[in-house]
Amino acid sequence: MIVFMVRRGAFVLFLSVLTVLGVVATGCAGPAGASAAGDWQGAVEVPGSPLAIGVHLAVTEGPDGASGTIDIPSQGLTGTALSAVRVDGDAVSFAVPGIPGDPAFRGTVDGDALRGDFTQSGRTFPFSLTRGTLPPPARPQNPVPPYPYRSEDVAFPSGDVTLAGTVTTPEGPGPFPAVVMITGSGAQDRDETLAGHKPFLVLADALTRAGVVVLRTDDRGVGGSGGTLAGTPYADLADDARAGVAHLRTRPDVDPARIGLFGHSEGGYLAPLAVQRSAPGDIAFAVLMAGPSVPGGDVLVEQNRLILTAAGVPADQVEAQVGRVRQLVTQVQAGDVAGAERTAREQAAAQGLPAEQADAAAAQVPSLVPFLSYDPRPALAALRIPVFAFFGSKDLQVPPAQSEGPMREALAGSPDATVRTFDGLNHLMQPAPTGSPAEYAAIETTIDLAVLDAVTGWVGKR
Repeated sequence: MIVFMVRRGAFVLFLSVLTVLGVVATGCAGPAGASAAGDWQGAVEVPGSPLAIGVHLAVTEGPDGASGTIDIPSQGLTGTALSAVRVDGDAVSFAVPGIPGDPAFRGTVDGDALRGDFTQSGRTFPFSLTRGTLPPPARPQNPVPPYPYRSEDVAFPSGDVTLAGTVTTPEGPGPFPAVVMITGSGAQDRDETLAGHKPFLVLADALTRAGVVVLRTDDRGVGGSGGTLAGTPYADLADDARAGVAHLRTRPDVDPARIGLFGHSEGGYLAPLAVQRSAPGDIAFAVLMAGPSVPGGDVLVEQNRLILTAAGVPADQVEAQVGRVRQLVTQVQAGDVAGAERTAREQAAAQGLPAEQADAAAAQVPSLVPFLSYDPRPALAALRIPVFAFFGSKDLQVPPAQSEGPMREALAGSPDATVRTFDGLNHLMQPAPTGSPAEYAAIETTIDLAVLDAVTGWVGKR
């Protein structure tokens, strides 16, 4: 099912049947219901991408004796309250209030197994749990304290908004080169948490160990940062990065002549724009990870084509969807946002989605306007600083076949530009089977070591 929803940290515009779950338990519990009590873990068997979940059920006597929580690591949910559950003997059911598509589970306890069906928007998926707690996803690259460097939380102004973040600093007096990290699209925390991964935490750790000060911040409206992200003009978001640079310039452990930007995905749009809006010499270099070099509307059309094709959608349906996306892009670029909202609503309705989901699809359109209206080529062509732009060969969200060539052309005027595609890596720079976003959570590697080595080595020479 395709609607217009920006997935965190990327430009994927689709809503999975299982994008958001929040479950609750209410109802009655007889003595036999105690067999359902405790911790359960397993998966919803979505074809090609099982969704790992953990459920905790508490069952006591009385009319309101059932309660519980659910964990879905790949969706960033931990301890989310369950609601509307019935425990009747060995039968267990719970619904998901407030979520489009009326999601619900109904199953039966059989010894140490709880099996049934999960339904949402008229689709049904097997749901199988066993007793026990859900093990955390393996993330071997996540750094754990004590760190061989200093880490401190900071806050600084960007216009009338206060941004919050973390600065990591190598041991020693410095001054050190420094990097301001710029996240991808959607509401991102300072670690760019996505699918159970923390790419910016891993990158900051690698860079700081290599002798670089790193500032990573929560996006507007996320974590400790004020303001609102949705619909914020790119100029303002680029100025947030500039505010980070200004903050670093006040620190005695930072060399003000060697402060650069690192932008991932949409951050690859914002970094060159921030340079363009800065005084010469304020920003010394830029690293662009999976940053597009073509207009946002072109990116949206191509990623829909690639992701749908990779998912096995018939060619005629792919072309129909691409046509609708192209229509929406044309409307937004012409300033007809209301028309684009109608297109999104009609598309969702044509796919058989209920009215509330069609309305939700339309409501997302205004937040996409900055992306769909942006052409990165002028800012890229204006760069006169060292630039390292790189892609993953299996990236379906910012495909190198679309962006690598134009990136080389746009950076032709830079005195020191490197453009590279890493073989076998996806949009997050993970080694990937196909590059589909559905694989992100299942891959243990957060950032391929070849990328970490290339980035730290390149920055270290600047």
